[in-house]
Amino acid sequence: MTESNRIEYKQQLTDSLEKEVVAFLNYHDGGIIYIGVNDDGSTYGLSSVDGVQLAIKDRLKHNIQPSALGLFDVIHETRDGKDLIKIIVASGSEKPYHLRKYGMSEKGCFIRIGSASEPMPARMIEDLFSQRTRNSLSRIRSIRQDLSFEQLKIYYQEAGLTLNDKFAANLELLTEDGAYNYTAYLLADQNGNSVQVAKYAGTDRVDLLESKDYGFCCLVKTCKMILEKLETVENRIINQITPRERINRSYWDTVALREAVINAIIHNDYATELVPKFEIFTDRLEITSAASIHPGQEQEYFFAGYSMPRNKAIMRVFKDLEMVEFLGSGIPRILKAYPRESYTFSSYFVRATFPISTEALALEKKVKRETAKQENAGTPMGGAIGGAIGGAIGGAIGGAIELTQRQKEVLSIIQNNPTISYRAIADKLAINQSAVSKHLNLLKAKGVLKRIGGTRGHWKVMMEEKQ
Repeated sequence: MTESNRIEYKQQLTDSLEKEVVAFLNYHDGGIIYIGVNDDGSTYGLSSVDGVQLAIKDRLKHNIQPSALGLFDVIHETRDGKDLIKIIVASGSEKPYHLRKYGMSEKGCFIRIGSASEPMPARMIEDLFSQRTRNSLSRIRSIRQDLSFEQLKIYYQEAGLTLNDKFAANLELLTEDGAYNYTAYLLADQNGNSVQVAKYAGTDRVDLLESKDYGFCCLVKTCKMILEKLETVENRIINQITPRERINRSYWDTVALREAVINAIIHNDYATELVPKFEIFTDRLEITSAASIHPGQEQEYFFAGYSMPRNKAIMRVFKDLEMVEFLGSGIPRILKAYPRESYTFSSYFVRATFPISTEALALEKKVKRETAKQENAGTPMGGAIGGAIGGAIGGAIGGAIELTQRQKEVLSIIQNNPTISYRAIADKLAINQSAVSKHLNLLKAKGVLKRIGGTRGHWKVMMEEKQ
């Protein structure tokens, strides 16, 4: 692969790095810089990769304005047995970006033209500055200033990171005059932001079965609660154990589902005061977020994974917490499971529609039929249990060990989420935690459930037949 308008090669880390990054930040679809690669694309290799990575992050953090934090990823890769660094740069929304020491001038602003980074003409600088996003969340003052961030601090601690006394400034949660901005409001322990998950009885919005608001808290917590609802409750995994194999089918692709949820929350245009919406029908899931992606080239960039984060500070937090892998990775992962036609664009929103897997529905009907036959025949519930409770626990368990219906439900929940807490199981079954503890202890005593690790460990369902 040769150098192009989106790809730049460098043998070593040079003084021109910031210039190249600025050019990609100002370019409409960003770009990628490889360090440790020759001009012809062959691998040159690097030594002291960790030191080079730290140097890159430090330079890009301090030498570019407006802040580029949240707009770049620095990734260590290995090619041909040699180490190299890949820098993914997103297109920024606060153009023109420039070198701090030269300011917003022809000497400090650059744009990508072909495979070169060229100085930006004064007229272009003026035009871009006049178009600079004025409704950026970083510039909108929070409607409340009495904010606390205990939830956010806990999430950072769980990720092995610590937020010091200057975290608000470091995470760009302050306006230019030092007040909390709207990003801070969204990440605070208490706010007025809430996201709805609705469930309908049919294929339209006539008969509403359930509507629940997730929010009024840190946006990270909101995202995690929605993921738990959709991943462990609604994304039913249908299991069938045959003499030859174990068959598993889920309603929706698990990777695509997670990426779509996180994308909708991170890239939603909160400046419009609209929030993402998640709707479950009997034949599909719809995920809608406030955004505007125009037809033509802009949509092509969207599907290609070229990233221009609308909310870079939120993106940075989600990356710190390892909820996002790297810039632009979400849409390509979704497209591995669902076609482009799954997306609908309008002037005000973007909607992803994921149909329920026909294979999962067919398997679910088959499991229910087999279960009904076994019940009518008076046999123990084994083999194919649980079409009605989200999947089979398995013939090996059901045929050899007598389990109550409640114990089967507990096992089914744990299979879908091995790290689930006592409280979460209790909430799903509408029973108290002491009852959950009793069922878990009985399952462990019967040898069908095992706890791996302590409070941060996970459950393991033992599928072997008890001798």
